[in-house]
Amino acid sequence: MLPDDFLARLKAHTTSFANAVETNEGEWIIKGFIDIYRRIYTISVDTKITSKVLDLLLFPMFVEFAKINGLRIELSPHQNFYPDLTFVHDDSGCKFAVDIKSTYRTDDSNVNGMTLGAFTGYFQKRDSNKNTLYPYEQYSGHFVIGVIYSKCDDVIDERKVFKLDDLEQIPSVIKDFHFFAQSKYRLASWRPGSGNTKNIGSVTRIDQLIGGTGPFEKLGEEVYDDYWMFYLTGDMAKALEIVRPYTNLKSYLDYKQRGVDTLREHKEEIRSATTARKMEKMPDEHPSVGTPNQMPRNKDKTCWGYSPTRDRPGVYPVGRAILRFLCCGPQSAASEGVAERFK
Repeated sequence: MLPDDFLARLKAHTTSFANAVETNEGEWIIKGFIDIYRRIYTISVDTKITSKVLDLLLFPMFVEFAKINGLRIELSPHQNFYPDLTFVHDDSGCKFAVDIKSTYRTDDSNVNGMTLGAFTGYFQKRDSNKNTLYPYEQYSGHFVIGVIYSKCDDVIDERKVFKLDDLEQIPSVIKDFHFFAQSKYRLASWRPGSGNTKNIGSVTRIDQLIGGTGPFEKLGEEVYDDYWMFYLTGDMAKALEIVRPYTNLKSYLDYKQRGVDTLREHKEEIRSATTARKMEKMPDEHPSVGTPNQMPRNKDKTCWGYSPTRDRPGVYPVGRAILRFLCCGPQSAASEGVAERFK
């Protein structure tokens, strides 16, 4: 099973998700928590609580999806592991990562936003098992099941306790659900999730989320990977005692084009050097503040380039897509996409 086929099937299945969580009037079917004395405590609108309850409600739907499509479903052993769900197609051996993400509307066109997972750890070290069920590189595709809903802040009193006989009078805290499925990179923004967090942030326009038309949609997953694998927050750069190489897509483009003309003039020497010697050994010979040994390496022949620090030269990684752009010119699809985006 190919990733596009998996996503198409997942999208088709999400059309039935709303029936599992809302009434005919569009209200959430969950009213609160009940104790053994048949007292009902209203549920909070806190996003962590609503997200967890939604996960529990949707799980039977995912089990059904796996059964229909000849997939095996595996759960992460710990709460902070990636992904929420792993679908395995035994015939092909393909694994598909699915995270469940929810967010609420701030107006008719926008939502509060989602965090799409860490850009450190397993995202950088893609052959690592740390905090992930399988190494990131073993997944054939990375997807998100998104849930958009509206909050009902003005109808609930969390201090009030109801009787079971009052069930129909208890207001729902969220309503008007919309479910969608997309590849993760198509939902990503160029900003972290919030503040100085080390999580990838999503776009916040509803039409971009549903349509998967975030800024990386046209740039492609290769540029998305390169951007976020080497992104530094302010605190990360401060700890390494270096200047942040980029903070958004515009400065990312400027950073990647720095010195490009000179490099193109010497592209044959670069190619020869790459062939003659494995580039991943170079950082060991060029120690600097923020040692490259601590920086991520990618098995798809990520190599190393140079970037100045505040007081002396340092070594900073340059992704495969950008090296191809530097050496071979803008005919590289991924690099051409970055340049085209900012003409």
